[in-house]
Amino acid sequence: MDLSIVIPAFDECRKISRDVEAAATFLQANKLAGEVVVVDDGSCDGTAEAARTVRMPPAVKLNVIRYEQHRGKGCAVRTGMNAAGGRYAMFADCGLCVPYHNALKGLEMLRNGACDIAHGSRRHIASDIHRAQPWHRRALSQAFKSTVRTLLKLPPELADTQCGFKMYRGDVARELYRECTTDGFMFDIEIILRAVKRGYRIAEFPVEWTCDPDSRLSVARTPWPVLWELRRIRRAMSDSRNPE
Repeated sequence: MDLSIVIPAFDECRKISRDVEAAATFLQANKLAGEVVVVDDGSCDGTAEAARTVRMPPAVKLNVIRYEQHRGKGCAVRTGMNAAGGRYAMFADCGLCVPYHNALKGLEMLRNGACDIAHGSRRHIASDIHRAQPWHRRALSQAFKSTVRTLLKLPPELADTQCGFKMYRGDVARELYRECTTDGFMFDIEIILRAVKRGYRIAEFPVEWTCDPDSRLSVARTPWPVLWELRRIRRAMSDSRNPE
């Protein structure tokens, strides 16, 4: 299998069918043997049922995983990556903020050995931003970036750690996500730190991006859980560097 596409979803019944169809169309159009793995993170609106109704091309497999308790995006992506069987694996947020054809750029980087992990980046000089985030989301993003740089030592060349469009060598994804423990939004940071620790190469590629106003990331509710997760990640990575 060439590529596994993981789509984490929480209360996305209005979007998920379109997302699954777009992912399947991308695989079929580019002659990629693949699968779409939808992980329903304890939705209450029939997200999993809506995903299962999508008619798939014969060459594309659909795997819909649902668990009852809402755990967070990190848990959903981890669950999907652990179930993914592709030589390459990626995850993409619901809403098609980044069209799937952008994945060809990252896939080529992985195939030619330029990197082990390829991140879509909204801050890449060649990225095309069709609709930017509102000012309050941009302010939150800047505060987040500053906080992360203060608390954790991330590779300075990574300009956009939170874009929901990331690709991996399949074996690398399965290794890193098996060890990841962050259930919330900050799982990306833990994965990056674990990748750096193992010497995996991370590179960014440009994307076309459109802000989705129907986001599950709340400016009002998110800051304190985010800070807690970052501190917990810092402790966990420190403990792993200094075993007793």
